[in-house]
Amino acid sequence: MALNNTYDARLVQQETALGAGVQILLLALIGTAIGMGPAGWLTGLAFALATWAVLSRALHRSRLRSFGAANRVTLGRATLVGGVTALVADSFQSSPPVSLFVGLTAVALILDGVDGKVARRTGTSTALGARFDMEVDAFLILVLSVYVSMEQGPWVLLIGGMRYVFVAAARVWPWLTAALPPSTARKTVAALQGVLLLVAGADLLPYAGNFGVAALALGLLVWSFGRDVLWLYRTSRVEETAARRQVRELVAS
Repeated sequence: MALNNTYDARLVQQETALGAGVQILLLALIGTAIGMGPAGWLTGLAFALATWAVLSRALHRSRLRSFGAANRVTLGRATLVGGVTALVADSFQSSPPVSLFVGLTAVALILDGVDGKVARRTGTSTALGARFDMEVDAFLILVLSVYVSMEQGPWVLLIGGMRYVFVAAARVWPWLTAALPPSTARKTVAALQGVLLLVAGADLLPYAGNFGVAALALGLLVWSFGRDVLWLYRTSRVEETAARRQVRELVAS
């Protein structure tokens, strides 16, 4: 049995290595097509290495015996996000084709709804898969906000940085880590972030139109995060009050 577990673990790790190889191949294709500069290459390679290292460690700790079809879709999406990241980094020195940027981003956004469906249909939903999907989503939004901020200003970075600020705040206030109830509104707002930032970054609208689209994305995100934080705070107060009451009753008895 131990031999089989080791063999399966090696196969899982080989899939992450294959993903890194595909990422490098995509970077080579992009670099050949547009003559990508050092900033794009270094950023893309750093993304590929970081994704491989973090995912390999997470897989080792989770002891998954199969990578799974859903995780393969997410890994493919991460590869596209790596290409978008390289293009955004390269845009600080040159102007990559907007069509390539839009194409890679659009496919990555479309695939966002595929991995979850695959996981549910195949019965392979895991905590690691959900976290992997979430981190890819969050990083794509961060990269898109960086791209749009080059035209609209640094305030757009609030869109990509808000989730990471929330995670950092949860280390200070543990009540932020409580589970939130399912919300269609939250899922809708999260899905709209990438679409709205892509529209703002595609330069299809005049400056004022792009500004409005980015502002709408930020407004929706502030509303969504604000609503969740308020719910978590109120819930923590209720639970704390109930705990204190229980302690007083135990002492009184």
